[in-house]
Amino acid sequence: MTAVAKMEAALSLERFARYVAWAGGDRTAALELYALNTRLSEALYTPLQVLELALRNRIHTVMAAAHGERWFETEGLLQAPHQREQVEVALADLAREGKEPLPGRVVAALTFSFWTAMVSPAYEDLWRSTLNAIAMKAAGRRLSRKQLSRPLTPIRILRNRIAHHEPILHWDLRKHHRSMREVTGWLSPAAAAWCGTVDRFPSVFPPQGYDLARPTLSDTEDE
Repeated sequence: MTAVAKMEAALSLERFARYVAWAGGDRTAALELYALNTRLSEALYTPLQVLELALRNRIHTVMAAAHGERWFETEGLLQAPHQREQVEVALADLAREGKEPLPGRVVAALTFSFWTAMVSPAYEDLWRSTLNAIAMKAAGRRLSRKQLSRPLTPIRILRNRIAHHEPILHWDLRKHHRSMREVTGWLSPAAAAWCGTVDRFPSVFPPQGYDLARPTLSDTEDE
C-alpha cells in the first residue's frame, strides 16, 4: 500500500473523496489539497479565537452590569433551550469537579453557539435595551442587532467546520476572514489590533500554486 493510500485510509474514504474529486482523481494532488485545507484552518484559528473571546466577554460584561454577574440564571432571560441546557451542564460539571460555580467559570464553559444566540431575533428587545452596548462602529455609532448577527452566522458555521476537520476550501475565506476582523473591531478595538499582530491568515492566503476556483460548492452549504 502506498503512503498516499495509507493516508487516505486514515482519513476515511468518504472524507477524502471530496479532495479526490477536486483534484480530478489525482490522489497525490488530493492529499496536497487536504494539507492546504489544514493549513488554512490553522491560520483561521487565531482570528476565530479572538472574535469568540471578545464576543463572550463583551456580552458577559454588559449583561452583568445590567442583570448581575449570574445573569445567565435569571428566570426567563435566556430564550433558547440550548442555552439553558448549556448553563445546566456547566453547573453540573463544576459540581462534579468540586469547583465553586463562579460566574467566570460558567461563562468560560459556554459555547460559541450560546453567544451568537444572544444576538438572534429572540433577543431583539434585550438588544434594544441592553445588548446594543456590546459593540459599536467607528465614531461611536451603535449597530443594529442584524448588523452584528448577519456576519456571525456564517462565521459560526465556518468555525464548526474547522473544529470538525471538514473541508473549507470552497468557502470565500478572504471574505469571512475580513468579517471576523471587522466584527472583532466592533466588539473590542484593542483585541482587533492585537489580533492583527499575530494573525497568519494574510500570509497563508492566497496559497501559491493552487487554483481554489476548482471547488464549486456554495460556502453556505452544510454537508
